[in-house]
Amino acid sequence: MDIKHYLDATYLKTAAQANLSEKENNEVVKNAIQEAIDCQFKLIMIRPEQVAFAKEMIKKSKSKVTIGTVIDFPKGIGSLANKLKEANDAIVNGADDLDFVINYSAFKNGAIDEVKQQVIACTKLGLDHHRIVKWIIEVAALDHHQIIQLTVLIKNTIIAHFSEKDFEKVFVKSSTGFYKTPDDIPNGATPETIKLMLENSFPLPVKAAGGVKTYDEAVAMIQLGVKRIGTSAAKAIVMGQISKSDY
Repeated sequence: MDIKHYLDATYLKTAAQANLSEKENNEVVKNAIQEAIDCQFKLIMIRPEQVAFAKEMIKKSKSKVTIGTVIDFPKGIGSLANKLKEANDAIVNGADDLDFVINYSAFKNGAIDEVKQQVIACTKLGLDHHRIVKWIIEVAALDHHQIIQLTVLIKNTIIAHFSEKDFEKVFVKSSTGFYKTPDDIPNGATPETIKLMLENSFPLPVKAAGGVKTYDEAVAMIQLGVKRIGTSAAKAIVMGQISKSDY
């Protein structure tokens, strides 16, 4: 199976998180963008401050690789105004996909209307600018019942406020890959959590992110029904290697 067009090649570490200087980390980002171009991946997923640079590289290479970035990352606790500003700046800089971290803490605390309003306003901004929108629910922070509830909340909100033609452009995404779990419990996509999302997201597509490190794992996710896979191990996956990446 040719899986490269399912892969959102990802590098989201800050210099501090990578234990690198800013210059060194920028070089890692540059290499990740070039790798996505060379391997013809679907998309390169990077932090907002790198979007304009990626746009310039991709334009010069005449590549079809698209650019994704994360909004209100990684905790999703910013205000609606903050989410909208970050997203608008990313659009101006050339991002094609906007991966919003939903305020899963507010959801868990019962602030359902607040979460709905963020989904409506941020999705509208993205769709109005012909962008792909993804909502990261952070499965590792939720129990199975909450995964179902939050997936259904997003689905029902989109169905109620947007056109059927837009449904394929709004994803439910599993994870940031940055959530800290105890005892090395998986903090990204697992077959179990992805099945729950797929069973409750239709007609919205699902993106599996975090924890997919081998070709067989990627194929298994595709066979379950995901439309995108976010991974920092994209090249290793397509080459049939096992990645030691932590995302």
